[in-house]
Amino acid sequence: MEQRISLITLGVADLARARSFYEALGWRGQEVEETVFFQAGGMVLSLWSREKLAADSGVFGLPSGDGFDGIVLAHNVRSTGEVDELVARAEQAGGTVTRAPADTFYGGYAGCVADPDGHLWEIAFNPGFPLAEDGSLHLPDLGGADGADAS
Repeated sequence: MEQRISLITLGVADLARARSFYEALGWRGQEVEETVFFQAGGMVLSLWSREKLAADSGVFGLPSGDGFDGIVLAHNVRSTGEVDELVARAEQAGGTVTRAPADTFYGGYAGCVADPDGHLWEIAFNPGFPLAEDGSLHLPDLGGADGADAS
């Protein structure tokens, strides 16, 4: 696994309020399918419904039962095979698979793993978010209704 974080998703109670907060700080985002994406250097910060993020991550299956803290770190890779390999490796290293690798609603392929302390990682292949050679993730123009440029 390359030593990098591609994307951080924050689960929010009110998407419009959260977006307004970050935009008031000078961030510029793109909204697609009730998710707001902000370019943050060589990675991406996204805002998404807390409930949808929890369900998508499969956190209700965590043995600790401590609940969901509303944050998921993502490690994007270049193929579906890499997703399978890294999820298996994380499980062998003591992680808990909360969502087995499978096709996603956004046309990619991903699985989720909780580390031994319950911190969630999504291991994802997203053909719509290609990685640069150095592993950085740069948002393409998502064609959202707001038409904002994320660069």
